[in-house]
Amino acid sequence: MEHPPYRLAEEFDRFLGDPDDPGEVFSYARCAELDDKEEFPADICRRFEEWGLPEQYVPVEHGGRLRDYEQVLQLVRAVARRDLTCAIGHGKTYLGGVCVWVAGSAEQGARLGADIMAGVPVSLGLTERAHGSDLLAGEVRTDGTASGGTASGGTASGGAASGGADHWLVSGEKWLINNATRGSVLSLLTRTRPEAGPRGFSVLLVDKRELDEGSYRHLPKIRTHGIRGADISGIAFDGARVPRDALVGAEGAGLEIVLKALQLTRTMCAALSLGAGDHALRLGLDFAEERELYGRRLIDLPQARHLLTGAAADILLHEAVALVAARAVQSQTAELGVTSAVTKYLLPTGTDQVIADLTGLLGARAFLKGVHADGRFAKLQRDHRIVGLFDGNTLVNLNSLVNQFRSLVRGFRRGTGDTAGGATACDLGAPLPPLDATKLSLLARHGSGLMAGLAASVEEVTRRAGPHPALGPVAEAARRLLAVTTEVHTEMAEYQGALTEVPPAAFETARRYTLCWAGAACLGLWTHSADRFPGGPGGPGEAGAPDDPDDSATGALWRDGLWLHTALDRLLVRLGEPAAAGPETYEELLGALRAARSSGRLFSLLPQRGPERRPAAPDTAAGERKRTSC
Repeated sequence: MEHPPYRLAEEFDRFLGDPDDPGEVFSYARCAELDDKEEFPADICRRFEEWGLPEQYVPVEHGGRLRDYEQVLQLVRAVARRDLTCAIGHGKTYLGGVCVWVAGSAEQGARLGADIMAGVPVSLGLTERAHGSDLLAGEVRTDGTASGGTASGGTASGGAASGGADHWLVSGEKWLINNATRGSVLSLLTRTRPEAGPRGFSVLLVDKRELDEGSYRHLPKIRTHGIRGADISGIAFDGARVPRDALVGAEGAGLEIVLKALQLTRTMCAALSLGAGDHALRLGLDFAEERELYGRRLIDLPQARHLLTGAAADILLHEAVALVAARAVQSQTAELGVTSAVTKYLLPTGTDQVIADLTGLLGARAFLKGVHADGRFAKLQRDHRIVGLFDGNTLVNLNSLVNQFRSLVRGFRRGTGDTAGGATACDLGAPLPPLDATKLSLLARHGSGLMAGLAASVEEVTRRAGPHPALGPVAEAARRLLAVTTEVHTEMAEYQGALTEVPPAAFETARRYTLCWAGAACLGLWTHSADRFPGGPGGPGEAGAPDDPDDSATGALWRDGLWLHTALDRLLVRLGEPAAAGPETYEELLGALRAARSSGRLFSLLPQRGPERRPAAPDTAAGERKRTSC
């Protein structure tokens, strides 16, 4: 299946060159060198700009090329597959601009878009040293005199003196901010009316190039365990004069704007976990293929195969969830409060587990530098731990779901929600509507359309299993998932009123809900898209081989629901249910994984090739090293 987001990502990856070649700017060797020095990857980011990656961060209405959020997902995934520091350090500019894309004026959008496309780094100033994720406790204050009725009259109590009719005065400190020092522009959440509670916050688009000298200072770079080269620092304002037209959206709407913007960024964080998972799986597979123990290759040992196939199944499960979630940004915008929370919880935690499982495969080499793959696994493990923390950590996202239990339970029982939008998200051949940011909502008021469509997806898999007996076990697993999902919604009903004092059991129920949502996404994706793949039920090439061998290889994952079967099995086991797939199913998946690696393809639900690799230098000692046990 020709899928444009993957094709453009393939072109981008090819432009970046072979990461195994130390002569390339964006090579594994260069990333390791920068990590050792704790140095920002400025030269690598310039390569992104040469290709035009910043244009993909800017919506078309503001002069950029962002039409499709699935495209952004795949491009950032391509960067993260090589190095998370680069993906996080450069991708932060997208995060910094989202508040303007959600609520800014056309003039602000055009100006910021031009800056971003010119390579100007942008950051988002949310967190403070004393308050972390508690945005309501933020102490950065902005005072100003009303001009034209745009802002509040008078001077906010307890703050600095008024900056006059044409300016705000900003004072206070933001801390642990990515790109706070390097960034020239900052989307800043600040109190403009301290007495107004949640409605007392606003967002200002602060251009540091326009501030008076001495009115702000950068805080020192924080030394971090992972993403060591990233600019994790802060900024302190001391009566900084900011033009009044820097206000993004309405005064007092800042918290709502930020929370809606985070729905977009949390969904896009999936790209970081996908790329990290791709990299970890490749390192694990290569090690298992090369390593010899007890007179046998590691890949031939049952436990090693078990670890690899489990990781491979999870990688495809995560990709399916991310595909549906990224498309839902545009097709199910009003339900993004659910989609983003599920995605931001599942993919970072799931990828952390994949990395942990593969650590058992690599053993000591997972922790050593200069012994295996230049220590890339250890760096990857360190770097990915941060992904689950920013843009709302695990508990924040689960709590967001608990707060929506009432509407989710009601919607599931009534079959309401945006089912048409869910179907579009799951159909990889369906055109996506433009994003309408006005549809973003803090709550999915009518439930989840994806969950409302689960029963229909189960019915469709069961129908297809009639003429295709190989689908029988998949259909059975689907019916079991539906039964568990119904039980989970019964559990959710017990905590519908838990808004502030949330009991630990409610968080566990929310975790189970995310697994059920993932199952609904996988079933929806397969039932709506399988026919588009060679060898899929009713798909092209069923009676003969397709012309493109990459299509044929990818079609094998869709034929008889192979990837879907293992995904449902992984989900059911995590829901406390018996396994739904046997060793023979995972052996078939392992065959697909090995075939993808040997042919230079990404192990993925859609065909994509990696960059051309330089020929490996002869290594006469390789055989001896492989046979050395440790």
